Amino acid sequence: MNYPVWVVPVIGSGWVIGIIAIIHILISHFAVGGGIYLAFAERKARKENRKDWLEIIQKHSRFFLYLTIVAGAMTGVAIWFSIALSSPEATSALIHNFVLGWASEWTFFIIEITAIIVYYYTWNRVSAKKHEAVGWIYAISAWMSLFIINGILTFMLDPGKGWLSVAGTGAEPSKFWEAFFNPTYFPSLLMRTLVCITLAGLFAMVTASRINEEKEPKLKEQIVKWSAKWLMPAFALIPVAALWYYLMLPQANKDLFKLGVSTIGQGIFTQLTRNAVFLIFASIILFFIAYVFLWRHPKSVKLSHALLIILLAFSIIGVTEHMREMMRKPYVIGNYMYSNGIRKFDAEKFNSEGYLRNTIWTTEESKTTWHIQDTMTSEESDNLSSPIQPDLYRGELMFRGQCIACHTTNGYRSISKLLKGRDEASIRSIIDMLHEYKEDSPYRKFMPPLVGTKGEVDALIKYLDSLINKIDQ
Repeated sequence: MNYPVWVVPVIGSGWVIGIIAIIHILISHFAVGGGIYLAFAERKARKENRKDWLEIIQKHSRFFLYLTIVAGAMTGVAIWFSIALSSPEATSALIHNFVLGWASEWTFFIIEITAIIVYYYTWNRVSAKKHEAVGWIYAISAWMSLFIINGILTFMLDPGKGWLSVAGTGAEPSKFWEAFFNPTYFPSLLMRTLVCITLAGLFAMVTASRINEEKEPKLKEQIVKWSAKWLMPAFALIPVAALWYYLMLPQANKDLFKLGVSTIGQGIFTQLTRNAVFLIFASIILFFIAYVFLWRHPKSVKLSHALLIILLAFSIIGVTEHMREMMRKPYVIGNYMYSNGIRKFDAEKFNSEGYLRNTIWTTEESKTTWHIQDTMTSEESDNLSSPIQPDLYRGELMFRGQCIACHTTNGYRSISKLLKGRDEASIRSIIDMLHEYKEDSPYRKFMPPLVGTKGEVDALIKYLDSLINKIDQ
């Protein structure tokens, strides 16, 4: 294992996290909304003395249990595994800053798992009142998990001025609540809760679609229509929540949106703009399906239709999460840690002392040797009978440490394609811009600064030149 630099060919480590996370978010948000759905559905069925409804709800709880506990738990563990390898510094920062938060979330998660298992296996074995109570225990604990996780996720975009004022001093725990209830916390919580409710209705279609419309046409129509109603709050309130969220964004993130919107007429779409346009049209299509198809033709809903609707919801979540990821650039934790794991306040130290000299994944002998080499005059370096350390190896370590979190050599965001056709001088001009990181640099909006001594920067340039122009060494 090449920890702490995880080299994933073709797609890069970021997309490993992305693919797992999108699947997990779809399931985990259904786990929250679906729990609320089960509690309300059972209450409605018992109040109206509908045994036929209770049979369907029981079947739905089995589907819910298998999907959320098995697939949800597996993808949850996979996220921890992948982020720890892909971004160990950011993972460490989140764990250390939110010890209380994680402990609270895991407590609710244990309650959540226990409650849903008890809920499913006590159908017709305990009184109706007790069974409903277990359902509500699950629903509340699942939403509380969302309540806590939302604070940690939104912290990554904007930790808030209070927390940033003490970041790196060791006094971060004193600003725990300011970091947790950060500027985008409440609009994000509202949006995620609405998404959970929507997914509850969509996933209910999977169970409802399997009701035989010939034998039980009335039952199928009633459950499909009632489930479709769960989509309505989201369509009405998500635009309001989205506007609220936008207004609470840091100015730099607003500027990224404005840049994309202002250039639409010229046919220039930023990645954020493309995602936003897709999100709007996909949401309209989902609303159209909910009203025209699910509401007006409930008996016609088949399993294939339900799965296609879930696939559309999956794509919407994927685009939304990609937008959230893009908005954080060039940071992984806003104004604190860059996307390559370098803390903002460490940049000057790495420039003066050396990046490779301060990492944990090079030998002490190499660090000392490189420091000696960097402090030599040109004359002293020319008089050496042989190089102290091959520059290409040193450059590759710079590439792995500072570039590979977002780029691959020949796959996603390929360095080979981005720099194709450039000679060493042209590569140097780009690298120098990243190293100098001036206020007017176009790269500042998306990329972290390149840090390191002159010798380390030169080594990276030589490595990239050899990679792009296939220089034999």
